[in-house]
Amino acid sequence: MAGIFKATDILLAAQEVETRGEVFYNRLVETTTDEKLKDTYRFLAGEERKHRELFRKLYERLGQVELPAWAEEDEYASYLSFLIDSHTLFRLGDVDKIRAYAGTREEALETAMGFEKDTILFFTEMREFVPEGEKKYVQECIEEERSHLRLLASML
Repeated sequence: MAGIFKATDILLAAQEVETRGEVFYNRLVETTTDEKLKDTYRFLAGEERKHRELFRKLYERLGQVELPAWAEEDEYASYLSFLIDSHTLFRLGDVDKIRAYAGTREEALETAMGFEKDTILFFTEMREFVPEGEKKYVQECIEEERSHLRLLASML
């Protein structure tokens, strides 16, 4: 993911995070036998889909917004690349590997919690790159990701 040069590139990365999250949660729906967990994973897959759509629309509205003047391009590109590359669902591999994920109930919940925590951090940083009038949408996603993390933690 190296070489993020526009704020909108960060929005593309956010869409990829949400796509991977949806694939991951759908995989958990397929593999778990616990009906309560299935319902939770279905809900979370829908949330990821909703967030991806929000970031797609935001991307379309923003066009090719430049990084803010305060951002050191090389430094921030490296930092944001690290956030993406170290993100739980990117460490699992490509989407096909995520579709093949198999873990215990606890491993799945812990992986999902890691995904939500990594996403909160990425979105918190991403919020700084969108225009002031658009920050509220990113903040809403951050709050929803926090509620997802609490939900998953309660099930662990």
